[in-house]
Amino acid sequence: MNTLIDFVLHIDQHLVNIVNTFGNWTYLILFLIIFVETGAVILPFLPGDSLLFAAAALSASASYNLNIWIFLVLFFIASLGGDSLNFFLGRKVGMAITENQFLSRFVKEKDFEHARHFFDKYGAIAIFLARFMPIVRTFAPFVAASSDYSYSKFFKYNLTACIAWVGLCCGGGYFFGNIPFVQEHFSVVVLSIIVISLIPAIIGILKGRTANKKSID
Repeated sequence: MNTLIDFVLHIDQHLVNIVNTFGNWTYLILFLIIFVETGAVILPFLPGDSLLFAAAALSASASYNLNIWIFLVLFFIASLGGDSLNFFLGRKVGMAITENQFLSRFVKEKDFEHARHFFDKYGAIAIFLARFMPIVRTFAPFVAASSDYSYSKFFKYNLTACIAWVGLCCGGGYFFGNIPFVQEHFSVVVLSIIVISLIPAIIGILKGRTANKKSID
């Protein structure tokens, strides 16, 4: 876990190492990370927003010979494909995943409950909003599938969400990632991105707990 935290907080440095070591294979490696982040269901802790931001920042520098347009296309396909795989797993497996002795180590029922509460509160628009929220976005497609949403309805909201997510994260990284202040405080910027993206989920959880306490009283 410490290795993962270090990778996320210093993702710019780690990406430089990946680029220097694997060259053009970097595109495939980052594609798989984004795809697995939502597609695998059990790996919600993989980097998402910060990885897109950092990758786009590197592509803005001629030193690394990376193409922002390739990143935009690959990240879009990875996020859309990962969510679609997640949806079909939810339709096929459902909540039984939390009863599996091995998989339950990675996926907790409370995580699904948080996602379900968010989904119940915001309805279909939750599919769009969840794409901008770490952890929640991993469970949203799964919850949508188990809530008997049709794939066509899910796809409509998810398509818009993936376009907006990739555009905003990559655009932010490309245009602001190489500003000297951002480069010098990249870890703080990454942490800020994560915290800001988690605020809506935290507020929703706190409101849900408050409502439950009131109902008990």
